[in-house]
Amino acid sequence: MTNSLGLREGIGTRAASFNEREMQICTVARMVEDGKTYWVAGGGSPMYAALLGIRLYAPSAQYITEDGVIAPEPMLPFEPVMTMVSSRAGYRALAWGTMNTAGNHAQVGLMDYGILNTLQVDQHGNINSTAIGEYGSGARRFGGPGGADSIAALCWRTILMTDQEKRKFVERVDFISSPGFLDGTEGARERVGLPPDTGPFRVVTPCAMYDYGDPVAHRKLRLVARAPWVSVDDVLEECEFLPVVADDVAVLDSPTEEELEILRTELDPRGQNTGERGTWVIYDADSGEYTRAG
Repeated sequence: MTNSLGLREGIGTRAASFNEREMQICTVARMVEDGKTYWVAGGGSPMYAALLGIRLYAPSAQYITEDGVIAPEPMLPFEPVMTMVSSRAGYRALAWGTMNTAGNHAQVGLMDYGILNTLQVDQHGNINSTAIGEYGSGARRFGGPGGADSIAALCWRTILMTDQEKRKFVERVDFISSPGFLDGTEGARERVGLPPDTGPFRVVTPCAMYDYGDPVAHRKLRLVARAPWVSVDDVLEECEFLPVVADDVAVLDSPTEEELEILRTELDPRGQNTGERGTWVIYDADSGEYTRAG
């Protein structure tokens, strides 16, 4: 069963403590759908969310790595930066392809969802993974989008994972590495040659979830859910611009002990992606409330 946000109820017992990055991964894992295909960006949270979702909730879902390995059974655990272009990540795959292979599959409509990380996202879902500052004028350069450009351009729906920080939620990205709804006007993606009816679907942070409301009407980021330890105002304070706010902002469920057991012992036992990242959250059974540690 899923709720109005398309999220399942987590399997198991409410976790007593976890960090916010683990919350983000578990939220996206519950979005993974049986029978759907996922083109997953290499490294960290997107891959862990996909693997956790398939392991617990959607065993018939399939994924393709950013570099084009189709339906692997990865040898776990692996280093976060080695979730592609490695023997462990591609173990027992249905096929070993290239990034062009993955792009071709997406271009003909075979990739239902893409899952990405990013440096910045703006009000229309455009993604920046290339540079912070004015490009070519002393901007701070990063690794760039890799396959993320094709993922955002060609998958039917794109799920974005990022941190809830004002420097990341900007009114306009410094550089469009991967396309969202571009200028936000109707038909903007189609006018530059992108497939119709594709584009951003959700943005998930450690303490909030966004969609794009009615994409025909405005194609603009909309806050639809928050974590139980933050308020709507807390979330909005960490946005450079004021997103649309849903009439009824839902409260996200916390991780379960069963989800965290798999995440911590099978997927990321050294805690390289989750252990030292994000604020820790504690559940008080007496009050029934969550608090951030410290």
